[in-house]
Amino acid sequence: MSNDRHARPENLIALANAGGDAALTDDQESVWREVIQRVDEVYSDLIRYEADLEAKNSELEEAQSFISSVIASVSDVLVVCDVSGLMLQTNPAFVNLLGYPEATLAGRPLTDFIDVADRDRAMRHVVSGAQGRVSDCELRFLTVRGPSDVMAVNCSTRFDHAGRCVGAVLTGRPIGELRRAYQALHAAHLELQQAQRKLIEQEKMASLGRLVAGVAHELNNPISFVYGNIHVLERYRRNLSGYFAMIDKEPAQERAADLRKAFHIDAILGDLTPLIDGTLEGAKRISEIVKNLRRLSFNRASEAQEINLERIIATAAHWASRSKKSQARIEFDVAAGLVMSGNEGQIHQIVVNLVDNALDAVTGRKDAQVEIKAVLNSGEIEISVADNGPGIAETVLDKMFEPFFTTKSVGEGTGLGLWISYSIAREHGGSIKASNRPEGGAVFVIKLPASASTA
Repeated sequence: MSNDRHARPENLIALANAGGDAALTDDQESVWREVIQRVDEVYSDLIRYEADLEAKNSELEEAQSFISSVIASVSDVLVVCDVSGLMLQTNPAFVNLLGYPEATLAGRPLTDFIDVADRDRAMRHVVSGAQGRVSDCELRFLTVRGPSDVMAVNCSTRFDHAGRCVGAVLTGRPIGELRRAYQALHAAHLELQQAQRKLIEQEKMASLGRLVAGVAHELNNPISFVYGNIHVLERYRRNLSGYFAMIDKEPAQERAADLRKAFHIDAILGDLTPLIDGTLEGAKRISEIVKNLRRLSFNRASEAQEINLERIIATAAHWASRSKKSQARIEFDVAAGLVMSGNEGQIHQIVVNLVDNALDAVTGRKDAQVEIKAVLNSGEIEISVADNGPGIAETVLDKMFEPFFTTKSVGEGTGLGLWISYSIAREHGGSIKASNRPEGGAVFVIKLPASASTA
C-alpha cells in the first residue's frame, strides 16, 4: 500500500499545526485528537477490507481456474445457453468439433450450428431444460467440415445463485462411442453366459459320471432277463418248427397227440404269454432308463415342458442312491399332482445334487436317513431334502451357493453343484435356501412356481 493513496493520521496533526500561528486551546486540541483517532480507525478498517478483498479475489481466481480446467478436460461436448438458446460458454471439445474459433460462438444462437432437420427438436429440448425438465435427444451439429455424426445430447437446467432457472446446459457425445461401449458390454455378457453354460454342462457330465455305476446296474437287470427270455424263445421256436415238420410228414390223427406231447406244445403255448410280457416289460424298463438319461444329458435350455415332479424326484433320488451305493434310508412324502413348467433335465439335476450331498452328509451313520418332501404352498412347489447328518457350520452357511466353494476333500467335489442348482432355480423363477434343522442335520428347500395344471 503506497503512502500517497490515504492520508496518515500523523500528517493530519502536522497539517493542523500548520493551519495558523495561533496556539490551540485545550478543547480544540481534544477535538482534533478525537478526529485523528477516528480517522486512524477508519484507515485501519480500510486496510483490512482491502486485504480481505484481495484474498477473496485470489480465491475467486483459483476457483475460476479450477472450473475452467475441469470444463477443458471434459471429453464430452458442453454448451451453456440462456433461456432463449444463446450460447454463453462452450468447452474445447465443442470448439474442436465445430472447428470455429471460440470467440465466434459466444452470444450466437445454438440453432445456427445445428443441422436444419434437427433445429426444432433441439430448441424444444433447450426450452425444456430451461423450464426445469431434463431431456435427451439426438442431434447433428454443423461443423466447418459439414454435418457431424449423430450425437446423444442431454439437456438439463441451469440455476443462478437464487435458485432461478436461467438457461440450460447441454452435454453430448457421439453415439458411435456409446454403441461401441454397448457392443463391448454385450459381448462380455455373452461370454459370461457361455462360460456359465459350460460350467453347468461340465457339472452335469460330472454328475453323469457319478451315476454311471447305478445306471449300469439298473440296465443290467432288465437286459439279463430279456437276454434269457430270448434264449427260451429260441428253444421254443425249434420245438415248434420240429413239431410242424413232423405233422406235415405224419398227418395221421393218432400220431398228432404223441407229437404234441413229445415237443411240449401245450407247455410252450402256456409259457409264451408271460414270456413275451416279461420281455416287453424289460424292454420298457430299458427304454425308460435311456429316456431319463437323455433328459439329463442333453441341453434343452430353451425347451419348456410340463414336468411331473413326483416322477422326477423318485428317479433322481433312486439314481443318486445307486451311484453312492448308500445304505441310507430314503423317505418320500411327495404330494401327488405336482406339475411345473421348465426344463426337465435341469430340475432332475437339482434334485440329484441335493440328494447326493445329503447322502454324503450321512455317510458312516448307522441310522442314516434322508427325507424328501414336496408340497404345494401358495402357488409354489416346495421341495425339501433333509438329512440327519452333522449339519452345516454357521461360518459356511452364507457361502454354500458360491461357485467353487466346497467342504469336501480335494478330488471329491468341484464346488459347482450347489451354485449350479441355485442358478437353475433362479432361471425357473424360484429360489433355494439352506439351513440347519432343530433336531439336527441340514435341510435344503427349493421353491418353484407351480404350473396351472397342478392339482
